Amino acid sequence: MVPTTIPTPAAAAPAASSVQVGPATAQPASSALPPPPSQVQWPPANATIVANMVTRSFGELVAVSGVSFAVQPGVSALLGPNGAGKSTMLRMLSGQIAPTSGEIWVAGGNPRTDQAARGRIGLVPQQDGVFDREMSLAVVKLAAVLSDLDEPEARARWALNLVEMDPDLNRPVGTFSKGMRQRVKIAQALVHDPLVFMMDEPLNGLDPRQRKQMVELFQHLGSIGKTVLISSHVLDEVERFGSHVIVMAKGRLAAQGDFHAIRRLMDNQPLRVRIEATQIQIVGAELIRSGAVLGCTITSHNQANVTTSDIVRFRRVVAKICQQHNSRLSELAPLDDDLESVFRYLTGASQ
Repeated sequence: MVPTTIPTPAAAAPAASSVQVGPATAQPASSALPPPPSQVQWPPANATIVANMVTRSFGELVAVSGVSFAVQPGVSALLGPNGAGKSTMLRMLSGQIAPTSGEIWVAGGNPRTDQAARGRIGLVPQQDGVFDREMSLAVVKLAAVLSDLDEPEARARWALNLVEMDPDLNRPVGTFSKGMRQRVKIAQALVHDPLVFMMDEPLNGLDPRQRKQMVELFQHLGSIGKTVLISSHVLDEVERFGSHVIVMAKGRLAAQGDFHAIRRLMDNQPLRVRIEATQIQIVGAELIRSGAVLGCTITSHNQANVTTSDIVRFRRVVAKICQQHNSRLSELAPLDDDLESVFRYLTGASQ
């Protein structure tokens, strides 16, 4: 009997990880490498994915250079602009290609040489990789057969139901929309109930409702102890998966950790804050006069966006100014405490 929900493995729950930030455009720096054992255990005891000083070259082209990181159970996002080395890293982590130097460890072994470790990995590649003339049930059933599962058809039906696809849909996959094909690929990756899922742009082609359903599925997988690593450039959606990010730029590790914590480490970067208050023009003028903000833009009759290099002082001063001028302060909302701001800063992206 195939379960209707994915069984919970014995893996430990995600543990809080330290933030690593390093320059993405310079030579590898110590700040981008794992901390020495005297400071924190490396790799973490419950890590299911470990890359240790991994480099991959294609002739004279160095696609990935000296990258080290560890991923624990839960949902993590692998981010970076085009050409950052994300897809090359996923190909190494899934055992499709070997690193030129360095070590890869996933799900208990080297996925390139350890068949048992490779069998604990579910992969959703960016390319289609499905048989156009076959029905979706046959495509996913084949994945179950290749994984040597008992009752492969029942497992295929279970996996297709998880991604909200009708197992009995009597149409060849070649006639499917891109979103439908994408869900078939996800079902293929899920059918053998692996410990580690790696997904390269898994939301491509999905409509808003389907994206919401897939995000909820990935979150569920992470909550029951699976390790889900998602490569994506759609930052607002990635932020819904979870807050743990690995940022690559120009083949190097730019940062790893909770993106809120990474943003707080950017002490030399001014922060933008939205203020909602009555008498906003007076409040803005007084904030400029006090020196607590570097700039102020009035955006509506009761809102303004300010820039400050001292958030603690700003919060103290704005409350005092509002009190002095009988202004009712309704909201202070950070405008930079999101994944997109972190990503743009770390990669130097202009858009």
